[in-house]
Amino acid sequence: MSRSPERMQLHFAETMMPRKACFVARHLDAPVDFIRVDLGKGEHKAPAFRALNPNAKVPLLVDGDLALWESDAIMLHLSLATGSDLWPSDAGGQVEVQRWLSWAAHEFNPQAGMLYFEHVIRPMFGLGDVDTAAESAALARTRKGLALLDTHLESRNFLLGRRLSLADIAVAITFPYAPKANIPLGDYPAVARWNDRLRALRHWDEPFPAVAA
Repeated sequence: MSRSPERMQLHFAETMMPRKACFVARHLDAPVDFIRVDLGKGEHKAPAFRALNPNAKVPLLVDGDLALWESDAIMLHLSLATGSDLWPSDAGGQVEVQRWLSWAAHEFNPQAGMLYFEHVIRPMFGLGDVDTAAESAALARTRKGLALLDTHLESRNFLLGRRLSLADIAVAITFPYAPKANIPLGDYPAVARWNDRLRALRHWDEPFPAVAA
């Protein structure tokens, strides 16, 4: 698919799911204008925003008449709009990416995301102390996921082998928060090497653009 002739608008906040969309947009140098949504002020609950995304969540991508929500769908749209191989051109690669997107959404990120919530979101929004029982359960399940990834990545640079794909971005989106969220990447050597490769990518550590207030 060719590059969209008009600029898109990506509504974001500096949280985990918008991080995926912002990274892909900047990594691909997509024709995107970034619009920061102040969650603390409830801008995502405003009627004008809800008209575009009835879920009242970020990220949200507006491309002409299309208002697209859900971070994985936004990543895919940006990849197609720019002709990027982050979404493979072959059917086998597409199926592999979809498998990892599903695993991230249903298995790994709910667990690693709980650690992110307890250690990053709670203090960010003043939501009280860490729930130690929830943290302990999430850590145990996160370790199972990291062990699976460690085995898979022993002989691979990225989840699909040698090439970066949307799968890597979706599965590893909690990793930039690992030090604060107590996600034990260092206990899994192949995962740690993969994380180093991701960190070497431009915008991985700093995906959010500076937007004038």
